[in-house]
Amino acid sequence: MISIVIPVFNEAGNIAGLVTEIDSVMTVLDRQYEVIFIDDGSTDGTLDELKRIAGSPVRYLSFSRNFGKEAAIIAGLENAQGEAVIIMDGDMQHPPSLISEMIEQFEAGFDQVVAKRNRAGEPLSRRLPSNLFYRLMNFTSTVRLVDGEGDFRLISRKVVDAILLLSENNRFSKGIFEWVGFNKTVIEFDHISRESGRSTFNPLKLLDYAIDGISAFNHRPLRICFYLGLGVLVTSIAYILYMFVNILINGVEVPGYFSIIASLLLLGSIQLFSLGMIGEYVGRIYVETKNRPKYIVRESSESEAEQGGQHETKQYHQ
Repeated sequence: MISIVIPVFNEAGNIAGLVTEIDSVMTVLDRQYEVIFIDDGSTDGTLDELKRIAGSPVRYLSFSRNFGKEAAIIAGLENAQGEAVIIMDGDMQHPPSLISEMIEQFEAGFDQVVAKRNRAGEPLSRRLPSNLFYRLMNFTSTVRLVDGEGDFRLISRKVVDAILLLSENNRFSKGIFEWVGFNKTVIEFDHISRESGRSTFNPLKLLDYAIDGISAFNHRPLRICFYLGLGVLVTSIAYILYMFVNILINGVEVPGYFSIIASLLLLGSIQLFSLGMIGEYVGRIYVETKNRPKYIVRESSESEAEQGGQHETKQYHQ
């Protein structure tokens, strides 16, 4: 069975059409499936529309308030029962027609089938901030993200189980998908304009999203403070030595200047370097408290024997 998880927020005008398109695709494929809508505290008629269409194969969960898309995604994964899960948006900008190709690649052996959107036709006001976001993420993060590869993807049950193993509350799905690994393939699709409603993702939310991503997958900013403090300390000592040699050669030109400057530079650089050291320890504590597994086993000789040639992975190591 294929599970299709769809987080929605104020998408009442798109739900019926989306379900119809998904049903058309799955009917042709002749595959058992379920659609799980996660209503993230919508304030329009989204919940009423979900109640109207609910029934096999459509299910829904409705949050008590707006908890955000990340919470909606993890709620969908926790409730999905399929051997593979497709995550897609409810605004009709993720074409259901790609589902058949995703399933085909999944059956070919890929654990992640990612739909990559090209930016052709996308407004410049949206394209530039997104490009900046990915550049900033890849500069600071320990996982590498590709512009256009978002949440629209198929993930196997092995990937779902690995993601559910991560117990952190502040989640960043794009990074988590890359962090868990497994074999991946990419299919591309053209940008599609929204048919109904309007996006609630503004530049401020994009900035918040970038901060969440940077803080979720590395403590490199703390390490930058360490290197900055070390660099300032070395430079300060070199400058102090230069001024001292200059005094020995030319004498004191301004009384008290050397002692004041030397004290300020030395104390300031030591403080900055010390903050960097403290940041290193804070970063390590931060990583440890996430309690992520040290590694994830994709397959082993034992699982191979148990499954009679079918690869099943549920070995996680803390």
